[in-house]
Amino acid sequence: MRPSKRQFDEMRPVTIETGVSRHAEGSCLISMGETKVLCMASVEERVPPWLRGQNRGWVTAEYGMLPRATGERMRREATAGKQSGRTQEIQRLIGRSLRAVVDLEALGEIQIVVDCDVLQADGGTRCASITGGWVALRQCIDWMMARQMVEKDPLKDHVAAISCGVHGGKVILDLEYIEDSEAETDANFVITGDGGLVEIQATAEEDPFSEAQFMEMLRLARKGVDDLVAAQAAATAVSA
Repeated sequence: MRPSKRQFDEMRPVTIETGVSRHAEGSCLISMGETKVLCMASVEERVPPWLRGQNRGWVTAEYGMLPRATGERMRREATAGKQSGRTQEIQRLIGRSLRAVVDLEALGEIQIVVDCDVLQADGGTRCASITGGWVALRQCIDWMMARQMVEKDPLKDHVAAISCGVHGGKVILDLEYIEDSEAETDANFVITGDGGLVEIQATAEEDPFSEAQFMEMLRLARKGVDDLVAAQAAATAVSA
């Protein structure tokens, strides 16, 4: 039995509260179990210098953890004067994942920045950031469309992410921290609403995982993403 008493293929409870910021063009607070991430999308009517004059937009992300998001207080990265390698890797992943479902030419010369701030961490913060980041992005684009800033909807599909792993020899879905820290294998799957694979990150901590275990993780990930896409659709329908 898992620490949370969940079944091997059972996700933690997921809630998405939209419109949590009065200033951001799109925002939500996503909770996946005890992991809570604040996601906010902001419109910038400019693009990076290397994109100027190409009539294409850009979607990027920034990620961070509040000092007391974990059991012990962490030093703010701004105090250290630089971001950690982990932070940079995660925010690049979030950006890549969101861009995979955006028609950048339809966006025009506009940049959307999605900020993902972890309020409380219990495993799966990057997955929650991608899933909630899409909701904030959807709201932001709706805001733009209402003001005729874009001619057509540049958002092509949903995208969400979920973790899987091998723990105690069993393939499981949606790892919380205690499972993630002890897992023989941990993996993150980024999948679109129509089932396209955007990115897979899988690492064996001890014994290598088998092809059969990988395929079972992929099967569970698809099941989990289907549930997350349904939660995204419900949240954005309420906020429309």
